[in-house]
This record gives sequence, structure tokens and C-alpha cells, in this order.
Amino acid sequence: MKIRKEFLEFPPYRVVEGDYRIWLDKNENPYDVPGWLKEEIFEELREVPFNRYPHITSMPLREAIAEFYGIGPENVAVGNGGDELLSYLVGLFQGGHVVTTSPTFGMYSFYARLKGIPVLDVPLGEDFTIDGGSIAEKSQGAAAVFIASPNNPTGNLQPEEEIVKVLESGAPVVLDEAYAEFAGKSLWKLVFEYPNLMVLRTFSKAFSLAGARLGYLIANEEVVDTLYRIKSPFSLNSLSMTAAIVLLRHYDLVERTVRRIVGERERVYCRLRDYSYPSDANFLLIRLDAHGYLLSKGIVVRKLSGRLGGMIRVTIGRRWENDALINALEEFADGV
Repeated sequence: MKIRKEFLEFPPYRVVEGDYRIWLDKNENPYDVPGWLKEEIFEELREVPFNRYPHITSMPLREAIAEFYGIGPENVAVGNGGDELLSYLVGLFQGGHVVTTSPTFGMYSFYARLKGIPVLDVPLGEDFTIDGGSIAEKSQGAAAVFIASPNNPTGNLQPEEEIVKVLESGAPVVLDEAYAEFAGKSLWKLVFEYPNLMVLRTFSKAFSLAGARLGYLIANEEVVDTLYRIKSPFSLNSLSMTAAIVLLRHYDLVERTVRRIVGERERVYCRLRDYSYPSDANFLLIRLDAHGYLLSKGIVVRKLSGRLGGMIRVTIGRRWENDALINALEEFADGV
């Protein structure tokens, strides 16, 4: 028995583990679903038969998302995290390569390489924005173009006019809006103007449901229908679906949490602006090689590499966590 060589050569995805007091490395929402709302979810779960498979295409959640946006469920696909949907979108369309825009979310190229699809990278500019004309040129014959807005790990929104340039090339475009709630801007309505656009969203960030693993896609009916032809049946469990449906009914709570995080983001940025980039997401990109120093203080952040080598990405946490981060980074900067 021999494992395929290309799989053995894949670098495993690793995160810091251990007994640390502050975790600011995964862009999680620092505020859990409140106890009273968990009780409402638990009450709903009492009526869910655990011995039965969930709906084969997750229609109850698709209908709830569709109602939230005022669209039809035929325009919504849901997955076991946004990653599951990405794994299908990479190979859904005909084309000889996929286009990415580094530095960006690494799973786009991961899934492309996993399927043996070449990756053509069009690096972001000095201000971390895309050049829509260059991407459109490289998108001829592409199976998919992946654009994150706000971008991870740089935190900035991409200019709408540049995204439209790519859309007008006709190439399939996956617009990853995992952090859109923190930016207060989304381009999902363009799906009905450009059938080649697919907008990826998540319940992991603003909705505090990272542990439930829920992502969703807004796209034209043909794309959604095709996804459900090839997607694993029953892939989304009844427990996660129930939690998401209840959270959608209490979106006012989500909005309050987002405002709280955005307020903290701006406060932290103002304190660290000498070595921080502004952000439209729930994290900041910091121009300090302080990963090891912060670990010694019990604070876990994301260490970056490549073009962003020597920098860190820090999630916005609770106020006391942010204060500890600010103090530690100021101490580190003073000693550099």
C-alpha cells in the first residue's frame, strides 16, 4: 500500500497549542452565544430527532438564510464551514488554472493543489488592493478567481470597481466575504447582475458559531443546483443548522456584538497605529515580529510568512485581552 506522493508532500495545517491565557490567533468572535440564547437553541433541539439524518440539502437553513436576504433558497448553498464549499468551487467550472491574490487566505491554493489545478497568483499592490485589470487578463481560461474582501490577513476591503473589472472578464469569481459584517459592506446583490459571481459568507465570525462549522454561498440557481448534484449528502448536521436558524432570528444581537468588536478594533488600532495597518475586519495586521515575545506573555497571535514575514495578525478580543496585547506590544516596540 502506497500513499500518493503529492499528498505526503502536503504541509499539514498547524496552529499553536498549549496552556495560554489569551488566544488572538484564529479570528474568532471573542463573545460566546449568551446563555439565554443557548437555552433557546437547546429548546429547539429537544424537538430534533437525533436518530434521523438531517435534510439532504439542508433546506431548513437555506430557507432561513434566503428569508434573511429576501432571496430564494435556490440561490443559497450551505456547507460544513466555508472550507467545504471552497473545496467544491475550486473544481466546479471548466478551466486550466485558478487565480489567487497573495497575500490572502491560504485555503484557496490548498484546495487547488489538492485537485491538481495550477495556481496563478496576481499579487496585491503595495496597499494590499487588487488590480482588476491584471486579474481579468490572467483570468482568461481560469476555472475560478478567488478574491477575499475584507482580505485575510491584511484586513482591507477590495475596491468594488476593481472587482467589477474581474467580473466583466466572464471568469467564475468567488468573493469571500467572511468578515463582511465588520466592514459594513457586501457585494452579494451583484450576484443577480453577474451570473459568474459567487459570494461566500460564514457563521463563524460575526455570529459566534465557529464551533458549529457553518458556511454559506449566495450564487445563481445553476451554480447552487450543480453544487448539490456533486456535494456530499447530509453534510450539514441538524444541531448546527438549528443553532444558525435561531441566531438569524436574533440578528440584532449579532449587530450589537459586531459594533462592540468594531469599537475595540478602532481603539486598538489608534493605540498601535505606529506599526499597525487599518482594518475592515475583526483583526489587525501588525508590523512587529513579536510572535515569540507575545507567547512568552501568554498571548497567542498568528505568525505570518512570505511577503508578510516578520509581521503578525492579531484578532480583536475582549477589552482586557486587547489591553494586555497593547501593553505587551508597546513593551516589545520599546525594546526593539
